[in-house]
Amino acid sequence: MENQKFIVLSICLSLLITFASAQNSRLRQNFYQNSCPNVESLVRSAVQTKFSQTFVTAPATLRLFFHDCFVRVSSSPSGDPPFLGCDASVLLSSPNNNAEKDHPDDISLAGDGFDTVAKAKAAVDSNPRCRNKVSCADILALATRDVVALAGGPSYPVELGRRDGRISTKASVQHSLPHPTFNLNQLNSMFASHGLSQTDMIALSGAHTLGFAHCGRFSNRIYGFSRTNRIDPTLNLQYAMQLRQMCPINVDPRIAINMDPTTPRQFDNAYYQNLKNGKGLVQLRSGSVHRSKVKRHCQSICVQQWCLSTSICECYHQARPSRGFDR
Repeated sequence: MENQKFIVLSICLSLLITFASAQNSRLRQNFYQNSCPNVESLVRSAVQTKFSQTFVTAPATLRLFFHDCFVRVSSSPSGDPPFLGCDASVLLSSPNNNAEKDHPDDISLAGDGFDTVAKAKAAVDSNPRCRNKVSCADILALATRDVVALAGGPSYPVELGRRDGRISTKASVQHSLPHPTFNLNQLNSMFASHGLSQTDMIALSGAHTLGFAHCGRFSNRIYGFSRTNRIDPTLNLQYAMQLRQMCPINVDPRIAINMDPTTPRQFDNAYYQNLKNGKGLVQLRSGSVHRSKVKRHCQSICVQQWCLSTSICECYHQARPSRGFDR
């Protein structure tokens, strides 16, 4: 138990320091205490209804929040870590299809994520006292917390007071999101530019315990991987054969496969267990998951489900928005 606490404490302290900013004084759990005191219950009820209709609600909302926070990151004038996006700009539409959601990296965002926020926003605005008082950025943050809990993860406190962004451009997404072809150095560099450490990156990658990937994203690993290996040798062979059955040659590349082949509907530590067993769907190039430092972090988080849950949830709990605009 003491070792478990140490693992979590080290990760949490890193995240707390990383996301600390001048905006800390503005964000607080009771931000809507006077204007919309029941905002959390309104959002939770709407999310529960949507979740009961389709499980895709969970991974879609979780991924939507990540894409929102990782784009439009701004530098701190005081030299502190960067301000993450987290301003709901990913929700905005453009008449000429030039918004964030129109970028190729965001086109694959599932509609159920957007619908979850829309339903929660409608539920909040149906209360006369709350109408047009709660930002979409806060609603997305709350909805993310709620889908994690509904999928079996823990609930966690969310500090509120984010402002909605009014700018959303396709260009801002370019080079802002990690790609499945990135090697470890590229991933480290990208997360560092967002004020995140390698430990933070590993903790956040555990969110892949929910969700799916399209066949086109990993087909190179099971067909013609290299001149000497048709199948990526880091893949479990039996798992690779299963993937071939689900994604045969010339299949529609948009066919979706669960990222977690063992417990796809449970927020747990299976993502890391799968990596250890050669069942990681999306590859980290150059065998980076086997590099000693990354492997140690993954094995540590594998030890206890509670460690994974706390690590990821602390990261989302502490996500700070960039300077935006009130609705």
